[in-house]
Amino acid sequence: MRTKTIHFIMKVENLASLYRQGTEVAFIRKGVVFLFSSQPDICGLILAAGLSSRMGSFKPLLPLRGKTLIENTVDSVVNGGARLVVVVTGYCGAEVEAVLRQRYGKQVLLVRNPDFAETDMLHSIQIGCRAMPNCGAFFLLPGDMPVVRQATFLKLLRARPTDGPSVIFPTLGGLRKHPPLIDTGLIPEILAFQGDGGLRQLWQQHEKWILTVPVDDEGVRIDLDTRQEYQICRQAYEFAK
Repeated sequence: MRTKTIHFIMKVENLASLYRQGTEVAFIRKGVVFLFSSQPDICGLILAAGLSSRMGSFKPLLPLRGKTLIENTVDSVVNGGARLVVVVTGYCGAEVEAVLRQRYGKQVLLVRNPDFAETDMLHSIQIGCRAMPNCGAFFLLPGDMPVVRQATFLKLLRARPTDGPSVIFPTLGGLRKHPPLIDTGLIPEILAFQGDGGLRQLWQQHEKWILTVPVDDEGVRIDLDTRQEYQICRQAYEFAK
């Protein structure tokens, strides 16, 4: 008879590293045991192709918490349980790719949107979806959202159904936020969509796919479009543990 090893941990910070190793993990909080099965079929998709025109500086390479902004974003997705992250670059793509390749190696898959100046976010999403490796679902996160908490990703993973494709959104104040966890069975729908409104319009046409999970995480609504937003984020998170 085959035995199963379950790792009991006391700190949530230790959860994702075991989770990504194909390990079954039990997390104890206030006397309650939470059991997580590893999900090696989870990937991430990060969008970093834009011009950063409202920021006045190139956003992905701005400093935050001792590394670049884009590294913060990739780290959040990896620590949230993704085994591999697809990053779509565009403007200054070579510079971003060099940073990510040196830091993450084969843990990131880098693809380029050559038409970044003339296309919208949906086009970058479609490029990323075409490059997505075989997996069951992926987190979708803009590259300028660097402070989503690990607990948010784990909540989405726990809510993942087994009986059909889904898009699971974290919600804050009742509003849907990033990162959604998207079943890869929906990639053909994403690739085929050509209407206005991007993915938001696609999801409105298919509400049956949508699930929501309330979270207590300001990071799901912090995206850094302007210099002021960036400075506020640095003040709040630069020295956060």
